[in-house]
This record gives sequence, C-alpha cells and structure tokens, in this order.
Amino acid sequence: MPRTSLPMLHNWKYAPSFDEAYLARNYDDSAWKTVTIPHANIETPYNYFDEKMFQFVSCYRATISPNQQDANTRIFLDFEGVMTAAEVYLNGEFVGSHRGGYTPFRVELTGRVAFGQPNVAVVKVDSREREDIPPFGGSIDYLTFGGIYREVALTLVDPIYIENVFVRQADVLSDEKRVEYSLFLRNTTNVGQNVRALVTIRDEQQQPIIQAEEHFTLTDGSAAQRVDFALSGLRNIKLWELDAPALYTFDVKLLSESGAEDTYSTRFGFRTATFTPQGFLLNGKPLKLRGLNRHQTFPYVGQAMPARAQRKDADILKDELHLNLARTSHYPQSRHFLDRCDEIGLLVLEEIPGWQHIGDRAWQQVACENVREMVTRDWNHPSIILWGVRINESPDNHDFYVETNRIAHELDPTRQTGGIRCIPNSELLEDVYTMNDFVHNGGGIALCDQQVVTGLDHVVPYLVTEFNGHMYPTKRFDQEERLVEHALRHARVQNRAAEDPAICGGIGWCAFDYNTHYNFGAGDRICYHGVMDMFRLPKMAAQFYRSQGSPAQDVVLEPATFWTRGERSIGGVIPLVVFTNCDMLEFFYGEKLVGKYLPAKDRFPGLEHPPIIIEIPFDELGVWGLTWEHGRFVGYLNGKAVIERQFVSDPVPTKIVAVADDAALQADGIDVTRVVYTAVDQAGNLTPFLHEFLKLSLTGPGEIIGPKEIPVIGGAVAVWVKAGTQAGTITLSAAGTRFTANDVRIEIIQ
Repeated sequence: MPRTSLPMLHNWKYAPSFDEAYLARNYDDSAWKTVTIPHANIETPYNYFDEKMFQFVSCYRATISPNQQDANTRIFLDFEGVMTAAEVYLNGEFVGSHRGGYTPFRVELTGRVAFGQPNVAVVKVDSREREDIPPFGGSIDYLTFGGIYREVALTLVDPIYIENVFVRQADVLSDEKRVEYSLFLRNTTNVGQNVRALVTIRDEQQQPIIQAEEHFTLTDGSAAQRVDFALSGLRNIKLWELDAPALYTFDVKLLSESGAEDTYSTRFGFRTATFTPQGFLLNGKPLKLRGLNRHQTFPYVGQAMPARAQRKDADILKDELHLNLARTSHYPQSRHFLDRCDEIGLLVLEEIPGWQHIGDRAWQQVACENVREMVTRDWNHPSIILWGVRINESPDNHDFYVETNRIAHELDPTRQTGGIRCIPNSELLEDVYTMNDFVHNGGGIALCDQQVVTGLDHVVPYLVTEFNGHMYPTKRFDQEERLVEHALRHARVQNRAAEDPAICGGIGWCAFDYNTHYNFGAGDRICYHGVMDMFRLPKMAAQFYRSQGSPAQDVVLEPATFWTRGERSIGGVIPLVVFTNCDMLEFFYGEKLVGKYLPAKDRFPGLEHPPIIIEIPFDELGVWGLTWEHGRFVGYLNGKAVIERQFVSDPVPTKIVAVADDAALQADGIDVTRVVYTAVDQAGNLTPFLHEFLKLSLTGPGEIIGPKEIPVIGGAVAVWVKAGTQAGTITLSAAGTRFTANDVRIEIIQ
C-alpha cells in the first residue's frame, strides 16, 4: 500500500500530572481536558511568572484505531517536538523514548498495535530542566516551556519503505546541472528484495522536468540501507535566489518484487552558498548578510504555535525587516518556519540546542544526536546555508567539537559548519569562525577586527552572529532617547559589518523580545533585546532594518521621534534621526521649511540606505515655554515626492485601530492569526504612552489565546485568535475605558 500519514492533532486527553495508572489501556480519562496539538502544558502570563510553573511531568493520551486491512504494514508515531523528554507507551507497554525538545523522533508500534480496534497511546512528558539534556545543566537565557508543542502524525508504510531522501545539487552554475540523491531505505522482510525506484523532478508548476528509473537490490534485515544515484543534463533550471527562490520537487516511488510500495516527496532548490575569507557568495555572487536572531517564543503559549504563526515570523523578518538571514537561536526551529524561508528567499543559520554549558560525556552524546537529527531533518532546505555545531557561547572542547563537525560533514558534505562563540582566540574546528561580538557600547569601535578575535595570522571565513542585545536592552515603551540609541547601535554595527570585506555579515541580537529566567532580562521574565516586542510590534530599531529594503519594494520614511518638546533630556527633538530609503527629505516645522537633508553617507558608508540626521541649532524649533508646532517630513526619490509623514503638536488618542494579519482561517481547531490593536492620534501616529485597558469578546467558531482583558502596552498590543472546527465568521470586539476598537471579522472556512 502507498504510505499513509495521518495527522494526530485532535482529541488528545491531557493531565498536568503523571501516575503509572495513566498507562493502562482502560484508564478512565474522561475527566481530562481535551486538547489539540501543538499544545503548551500550561498557559503562562505575559510576564512576571515563576518559570518553574511549566517545569513538571504531564501526560497525554490518544486513541489509535488502524484498520484491519493495514495489518501487514509498519506503523509509527512521529513526533516533531516534545519538551523536554518523552516516554511513549501503547496499551500500557513501553515503545520508545526521546531526550531533547527541539528535534523530531519516531517510535515504532509494529507488533504491538491491535488492528481493527482502539489502541491507547500514552506520552509521559517531562518538562523539567534536566541536567542530562541540552540545553540544561547550567543557566540559559531563554525559557523552553513544555508539552507536545509540535505536530504528531501516525505513519503507515509497507515492510520495504523509504526512511529519508537527501537531494544534492552539482554543477549549479553551469548550463547543464546535475542532481545527486541518496535514498535511505529499510527492508524489514527476512529476504533480499529487488527494487525499482521511480524518480521525478518537478518544477514550480509541478510539471515533470526529468524522470528516471533505477533498479537495485536490498539485503534482508531492518538496518537502514543507502543507495546513491545522479541525474545529469538538467537544462533551463532556475536558481534559488533571494528575490526569486525557485523551488523544485523531488518525488520517488519505491516498488519491490514482493509488491511493497512507498512514496516520498521533498522540495529543494539549485543554489550554491559559500563562506570565504573575502565574504559570502550566493550562487557565486557576493552578498553581505544582514540578519537577526529569532527565538520561537510567543506570549501565553510559549513555543506551542501552529504553522501559520511560524510562517508569519519568516514573513516579518523578510518583508517587514528586509533581512536576508535568520539564525535559529539557539536550537532547531519549526519546519513551518524553515519551509517559509525556502519559499520567500530568507537564508538560515541553524544550530543545535545549547547555551554556554557543556555537560558530561552522556550529555555530549545527546548533543551529537541533536546534530544528526537536525541535519537529517533539514538537509533539503535550500534556505539553510550553515550548520551551527557548537553549543552557543561555550568554551572550547576539542574532542566534543571534532565529533560534532565530523557528524555534520559526514551527513552533509555540501554545507559548511560554524560554531558560535564569544571568546577570542578560540580553537577553529569549523569552516566558518562565527563570533558573538559585543564590543560596541555606543561609542568607539562597532566591531572587532577579525584577526584580533581569532588570533590567527590570516583571514578566515568570518560571521558576526550576535551583537547589541544585553548591551542595551530596550523596551518598546522606553523613553525616546533610548529607543533612538538602540536603533543607532544596530545601524552602526551593520554599517561596520558591511564596510569590512573580511566580515561575511552581521546577525543582530535579536528579532523579538522573549521570555527568560529571572536571573536574566528585566526581572519580569522578559529579555527586552528585540527590535520588536513579543507581539512582533516594532521598536525604532525595527524601522532601521526596514529602511534597508529597496524603495521599489517598500518606501520607508520613519522619523525616530514621538514629536514632543519635553520627552528627551533637556528637551527638543534634535538631533533628529530619520530612518529612510529615500534619497532626500524636506523637513517642515509648522509651515516653515527648515531644510532639505540627505542620507548621512559620511557616517554610515557601508549602509545602502544610511539614516538622515537633522542637526540644527537647538533653538531653531523654539525653546522651552514657546508654542510647539506640528512637524512634516516629505521623502523624495529621484527628485519626486513619494511619501509624507506628519506629526501633530498636540497629540491626543482618537481611536484604537484593530487589524488582523489574515482574513480567513482553516476550520481545523488549530489555525491562528494575530490581531494588532494600535491607539493612534489625529495624524494616525502611535500614542506611545497611552495606558488603556481592553476587554475582548469573541463570537463565532473560535477562541482568544491568552487573557480576555489586556493592557495596551505603549500604545499597542496584539492577541492571537484560534479557529474552531466549524465554518462561520469570528467577530472579535475590544472595548476600552475611553475607546472601542473597530470589530475584526475573520472567516473560518472548511
């Protein structure tokens, strides 16, 4: 029979405790809560909570009822992520376990499952910070949360089946390209089998561009067997580029002489990605990498967000912040995030779980297994250009890191490795020296010279993987001067990275604020290190990154000010930084044209779009006690006015605007979308210090994730809405003490 994969996302029974009695097939779990997957073991507050509240052992139970006609198949439960350790039982019998919450695992039910009748799968989930499992054993600057927080599926295959496929591209920059591929197969029969593999490569329209048939023999036994083949002479192939990420589909159908059949499909792209001492090359062309680190943390549910939210993060990084690279700090992240990076042309540095601490030999063995699981899960993603095979910011450990590099190179010889460190003169075992450089403190140098860091007498492939972060934590509702300086620190470092041909690029810390332990961050269990907050709402630093995009795609004109005389120390708004990709702007104070201003190329020569900095005498906009006037900014491109921003002198909130990311959701009981509430003044600008309180109400087939009464933080806040299982229309309403937001309607479709 062909492969069958059945998502197991509904009708799980959940208890926030564990007892051996729960393992029994006939245990009465009718009083347990019914949940969907992804699932967080407990809902957490936005901030100020005890991080031990999710560190407990819980239990999930689900019924599996395979058909009698499938009795000759192999049957598996596939888990994409369970935090932190899992033990799996079927009908009271132990069938498998896994340590580590960030990588997938499979347990086989063959021989234990009863076909044609209900079976009960039980998952014991240990979400404690166990010292035997990376990233734990020391202190870590993030929270891992708990639960079955990624998808689960029931997979049925014939006794001869495909376990994995690795697709590699060769001669990518030639007119005729070649695909090399490896099939990882299992023959669980007790005899050798003659097998045919029917291979098809399809283009973006799913039209076949080449087909092949391979014949070979599999020996008997259950051990995985690898067979390698190649397809040559591929012409008229589109490259996977950042602005046109062409994706191809590799399909393989396996047929054996005994009648066994299996199919497997994966996407891939034709591209080269090379870190050199002279910079990074994508498809042979120089590309300066500009990125941010991403934690996969969301308010209230931790990491347990489904596909749409994961994909949206990739869209934000590429389309709103105009990045070309994301680092999955500090662990492998959702396949949905990576799939979207493939689709939109966002490069990825993916790394193993960890933070500074290296445990004992058994701990290191788990980390090595994490390398294997990460690489073999994700090796076909064209967006991934570098494997991170070192525990983030850990000390040197020669034998351990020789092994992690060996594993990555042996499994995937097509990609280079990096090892994120924060110590100078570190032993370079990887292909790329990846360094967290926090030297910039607002003045002086922005980045260290690479040879000062490496201690080597020659230049090597070099990438800055973190900067800023804890050096200058900044809340979205902070005082204007701090928000401006936060943005400028990102600009200075990205400028320095862009100037130096020996630096492949810079990855700032970080994209989004995230929950962390009490001994990090602001004490409220949040690290305010992001250029956006946890709701993915922008700080001024986000506007710097946004301004680095092409004006053909997104014209940006963002004065870094709240436009008030008394917000800054001493007063006024000068110097006034404007993040823009315009080539000139006019600045009006009241009705007076103050001047025309150009990008500060002298201060930021490495940036494609330097900020414009308006520096005029302090009293030119009046002095303390005089009337404050409105401000107006007009941006020009090639001599033509293309964008305008206005600021009123006497801002008062006029309304709260509600906008949903999506107009429709799937009626699957899992799909989510974000709704953003922004309090704006007469000119439509954010009122950054408004403290309003919203009471949310929802009608229709869906629910609100998190509390139903929320504060408007710094003039804005967001909520996520989850679809129900029935078609219909959700109406989300929000009423405050001073304003009622516009209703948001979201269609729930079957």
